Amino acid sequence: MKFKQADDYLAHLTKFGIKLGLEQTRKLMDDAGAPDRQLKFIHIAGTNGKGSCAAMLERALRGAGYRTGLYTSPHLVSPCERIRLDGRAVSEELYAETVARLKVLADGYAECPTYFEFTTVMAALIFAGAEVDFVIWETGMGGRFDSTNVVMPVCSVITGIAIDHEKYLGGTLAAIAGEKAGIIKPGRPVFCGELPPEAERVIADAAVAAGAPLTHCGSGRCEKLDIRVDGGVFRQSFDYDGRRIALGVAGPLQRRNFAVVYEVLKFLHGGFGFDPDRALNALESVRWPARVEFLPDGSVLDGAHNPDGARALVEALEEILPGEKFTVILANFADKDTRGVLEQLDRVAAEFVFVPLEVDGRHGLPPEELTALLGRFSRTPSRPAAALAEALNAPSAHRKLIAGSLFLAGEVLSCGGMGGSALDL
Repeated sequence: MKFKQADDYLAHLTKFGIKLGLEQTRKLMDDAGAPDRQLKFIHIAGTNGKGSCAAMLERALRGAGYRTGLYTSPHLVSPCERIRLDGRAVSEELYAETVARLKVLADGYAECPTYFEFTTVMAALIFAGAEVDFVIWETGMGGRFDSTNVVMPVCSVITGIAIDHEKYLGGTLAAIAGEKAGIIKPGRPVFCGELPPEAERVIADAAVAAGAPLTHCGSGRCEKLDIRVDGGVFRQSFDYDGRRIALGVAGPLQRRNFAVVYEVLKFLHGGFGFDPDRALNALESVRWPARVEFLPDGSVLDGAHNPDGARALVEALEEILPGEKFTVILANFADKDTRGVLEQLDRVAAEFVFVPLEVDGRHGLPPEELTALLGRFSRTPSRPAAALAEALNAPSAHRKLIAGSLFLAGEVLSCGGMGGSALDL
């Protein structure tokens, strides 16, 4: 099977949509030889921040000398990004070979697996075949019924709780926290970031019920902060728990994410005995595409598609580039709280440029609708663009900020010369 054939087959599976439940994933995993039983997982859930935490943990453990597997979603440019070995997206050849191997099993099922069920088992197969030491395993959505939840992890991580995916997870912070808490396993430590009180209570109750030791990871110990952007390369450094820490990712949210990662690394060091300084020093070179990412032309790219993510983006920009206003290029899907995103980004916008978005037959909010939505609460000027390329190439008196859907970020990174690779970390 060639990569194009594999990609087409998986695209065919998207018609089965999102299916919450573990039975099909467990069956496919077992029929494939139960590769998950051979692996050490760090399972990560959260509304925002889980990808960044995953990238930090992967880079730190790789820096300590371990072979790593990293499973994340969605992808930005290539589906190979979802499954990384030692920070590098798997090859198209290995991707296609694994699809072919699993397709033989799935074709015999009465009920076809979904895209995410299939790729979750693919990732475990690839990681087991590569004999990685640790797998950093990010949930797709929620936790309790997320396909990734078939594994038994070394520990669980819940980064943060905010409103998103209400159709599937519920419309309150407590309900969403209950779904994320589903990754907590009996007796396995769980680490959580700063949470709203109602979410924190749910996580704490779930940890007690599972007999899982719970660590709350605060971020109040960052001191002597230094921020630098040099040639598009970002670095923030600060003192933390007696160490000087350098991070290659931007914003206060990333310091809060680091506080979680630090506690997880302390726990893993106690069990596996690696050099903590090597692990922490590696974080200077961590990157996570489309999260306050400075592009070669000076533009900023971020996948802020919900109000909490947009708030974190604005917080980062006000810290790094205080007082600066931006030409905000934005597209987002209709099932997101786009008004909430606009309200946050309006704080740093000199103007908005709204672009169309279409992915696999799924349409974003039309630019005209976005203009009307903005006009309900703001006088910031806005205009539509016929396509992303038009918005990116138009002259502007301000630095460009591209935000909204991660699919829009993927389009930007796919444009020649606009951004770096999303394939290697």
